[in-house]
Order: sequence, then structure tokens, then C-alpha cells
Amino acid sequence: MTPEITVLDRLLEVSELFQKDMARAFDGTPLTPSRTRLLWELAATGPSTQHALATRLEVSPRNITGLVDALEAGGYVTRSPHPSDRRAIIVSLAASAHEMMRQMQHDHAELSADLIGAVAPDDREALLRGIEAITERLRELIAADEQRRAEEQRQKAVGE
Repeated sequence: MTPEITVLDRLLEVSELFQKDMARAFDGTPLTPSRTRLLWELAATGPSTQHALATRLEVSPRNITGLVDALEAGGYVTRSPHPSDRRAIIVSLAASAHEMMRQMQHDHAELSADLIGAVAPDDREALLRGIEAITERLRELIAADEQRRAEEQRQKAVGE
């Protein structure tokens, strides 16, 4: 008996397809999903400290340093001293990366339009509401699990 394909199965498939598409798009470049996410963040919000980037991307300071090191070596970002905090470093898109990011944003918008175009016009609003609802519910489940794990860790630490 073949198991029924669930919404979760389809969402996982979509995730895998996006990963394959991204890998294909950046094949032959030093860009990884994590590096691309950092570039995307800089394009959206402008220059930022490494600490702020680590917080927004939810990675460790050590991880952000490695990402910025690799992107700087590839000519995608530049580092400069913070104007008022000697300990902080400002990360900015390199001049050569601005056009690449504009093109990436354009491609992103085109793909989004193409994908939503595959859905019947009368169904689009419902689809978008459904995606938002699923996204919000998954955020809630993850937050609850993180809270549960943190509580278990606290109880374990108290018990030791």
C-alpha cells in the first residue's frame, strides 16, 4: 500500500527543489546558501556590524566571521572600522556585488511571479494565506520546542 502524499511531503519536496535550483544557480561560484543569505541581508538592510548580522542570521559570531572572511576573499563584501566603536567592524557589499544583488533580486521577483502564475488567479489569495498560516504555525512549533529544550536543560543543570 502506497502512503498518502501529505502537505508536509509536498513542502519538503518544494524545499528540496529550491535547494537544487539554488545549487544550480551558484554552481561554479564560491557562493553557498549561507553566504548568499548574508549577501541578501546586506542588500536588504545596508551595511551592518558583524554582530548585528550574526544576530539577524541567527548564527554564532564565529560563524559570521567565517562567512564574511570567505565573501571578502571573493570580492563580495568589504570590511571597514565602525565610526564610533573601535571594537566593531562594518560589513558592506563591495561595489562589484551591488549589480549582482540587483540581478539576484530581479531573478527572485521573476521566479516568484512565475511560481504564483502557475496557480489559478482565483486561488492565489487562498494559497498565500495558507502559506502564511503554515509558516506561522511552524514558527510557533519551533519556538515551543526551543523553549521546552531550554527548560529541560535548566532542569538538568539544577539536578546535577
